[in-house]
Amino acid sequence: MSGAISVHHGAFGRAALYQLDKPIIMHAHREAHLIFYVDGDTATVRVCDTDYPADNAAGVAVSPWQPHSFDLANHPGSSCMCLVLYIKPIWFLENSQSVEYALSFGRGQIAMTREISEWVFRLTSLLLQEEGSDMFDGFLYEMTRQCFQQSWSGMEQANCVTHARTKYVDFRVRRSLRLMKDSYCDDIEIEWLARESGLSRPHFFKLFKKQMGITPNLYLNTLRAEQAIDDLMQTNKSVTDIGYDLGFSSQASFTRFFTSNVGIPPSDYRRVAHVA
Repeated sequence: MSGAISVHHGAFGRAALYQLDKPIIMHAHREAHLIFYVDGDTATVRVCDTDYPADNAAGVAVSPWQPHSFDLANHPGSSCMCLVLYIKPIWFLENSQSVEYALSFGRGQIAMTREISEWVFRLTSLLLQEEGSDMFDGFLYEMTRQCFQQSWSGMEQANCVTHARTKYVDFRVRRSLRLMKDSYCDDIEIEWLARESGLSRPHFFKLFKKQMGITPNLYLNTLRAEQAIDDLMQTNKSVTDIGYDLGFSSQASFTRFFTSNVGIPPSDYRRVAHVA
């Protein structure tokens, strides 16, 4: 069964060592995402419509809000240990002190150079110690910086700041985002969101995906998964109560949702996670 070896939360976002033996469905994060193979069977990460291997030769970079999924080698009993990083763009921007470093990757594949392999080893070692370290944030920033620069090597870097300012210009999409933020714990129907945004369902779906890069359903799932992680880390509520508060009818349905979107069961996540 898939599980977490260690999960570390900090100002940067979160970092985890996962032992995965099941696929993770298409999902998204507001953070930038780096995935590196550590041990076991190799894996494949689909980012949008492109498949990228995660193995000894390559890692995978996922920009904020890019839809992606995870799958293992196609044979029974496959299992893969991965270093999985969720990096807040604002943390990276503040530490880089340059607007050119807004965190959006140019390519999805990261070559495992000697330097990046060494950073993966160091971060993995710190996570295996299961205790805080003043070195973690510095190691993580330097590795992320190298991955970011490699992803744009030989390419003309887009003006990410200008793109961020113009991405959500349509007022109808902005209204739907507010509605979802206020009501994601309820049973929201896409038809209702479209109607409240002044659009037909097909037009709303098309416009939302064009502006956000993901479907409204994936956006809602992201909000629910983020709130579930916050509740697991910051409250004493039971897993059952967290699920009910997020609109799930049973602990089993919430556990299935969390496992398919995060990769491991919520009880396992709470057991191993710690905050810097």
